[in-house]
Amino acid sequence: MILYNKETGMNEIQLKYGCNPNQKPSRVYMEDGSDLPIEVLNGRPGYINLLDALNGWQLVSELKKATGLPAATSFKHVSPAGAAVGLPLTDIEKKIYWVEDLGELSPLANAYARARGADRMSSFGDFISLSDVCDADTARLVKREVSDGIIAPGYTDEALEILKAKKNGNYAVIKIDENYVPAAIEKKQVFGITFEQGHNFIEITDEMFDNIVTDNKELPDSAKIDLKIALITLKYTQSNSVCYVKGGQAIGIGAGQQSRIHCTRLAGSKADNWFLRQAPQVLDLPFLDSIKRPDRDNAIDLYIGADYMDVLADGKWEHIFKEKPPVFTEAEKRAWLDKNTDVALGSDAFFPFGDNIERAYKSGVKYVVQPGGSVRDDNVIEAANSHNMVMAFNGLRLFHH
Repeated sequence: MILYNKETGMNEIQLKYGCNPNQKPSRVYMEDGSDLPIEVLNGRPGYINLLDALNGWQLVSELKKATGLPAATSFKHVSPAGAAVGLPLTDIEKKIYWVEDLGELSPLANAYARARGADRMSSFGDFISLSDVCDADTARLVKREVSDGIIAPGYTDEALEILKAKKNGNYAVIKIDENYVPAAIEKKQVFGITFEQGHNFIEITDEMFDNIVTDNKELPDSAKIDLKIALITLKYTQSNSVCYVKGGQAIGIGAGQQSRIHCTRLAGSKADNWFLRQAPQVLDLPFLDSIKRPDRDNAIDLYIGADYMDVLADGKWEHIFKEKPPVFTEAEKRAWLDKNTDVALGSDAFFPFGDNIERAYKSGVKYVVQPGGSVRDDNVIEAANSHNMVMAFNGLRLFHH
């Protein structure tokens, strides 16, 4: 609810508290006294909710502009857990995203199913951003997931009623003015000191992939879309960050790491998990009918990870599965991962060493975009050439803090 503060003469949204319960009072308002571009239609969003909502809205609105497709993102703690555009889902994707019972979904619902499904564990309790008016298909999908809130430029009447019933009527539903443009100069305070910078209005376009520095220069249009998704996702991900994308969705995001190789490894491990979930050994896991989706996600993560023996231990599997599933061996996992190809990779700053390329190759990366400018660019290019990758230098750093 937007309230008028008589003391300040401003419209504001009063929040329960800031980042933590001890940080009171808390509110959001427009410093120039203008009306807020957001309206709370239901529930009471928190401070972090709004940080996620406003970063996520920028991401999806730019994805829509760059690709012409409806877009969605799943945000947690001011970084996206997933981002995607509304391409149709395959039968396997419907199964691994737990939406096969919902029939044919709208393009916007497909976008959210992809954004949520890429890293379901990280998306647990997310804040959702949609590029388009939320329809009933998307609302029904959102209603069954554990989520804190949603922001969109509008809602159909049916969708709004579905969302208002979520979380015992306390689900945060925010409408944003899609025509709102922020001021050219933005400010924030840290330790009582005001920081000021120009807003990052840079647009991600196909021209950013013109400077291909590898021997292989074959960059198909589908890869350009994936590379744009990677860069736009990175633009709103805490730095350092690296993003793997395939088929119109982020499949692995490494956020907020101090070392770039750690970003590449983290994002690569998430991309590997996404692909391993599609392996027959995982698709055929005999879950008990009573096991809910979040518990299935946790069990799958253990099963395909280093802790798979824990989930298969005597006396434990009986609480999850109808029968004890076979061990998914490391050799079987590697053989399956080798089938993942044509993955796109973006980095928010240059790769300082070729080890990033070597790690990316293990997760099926074929197309790379990064700023370039390292003193070891030759080493990085050589590593890409050794795997017949296509790599473009775009000269654009995308740090976000």
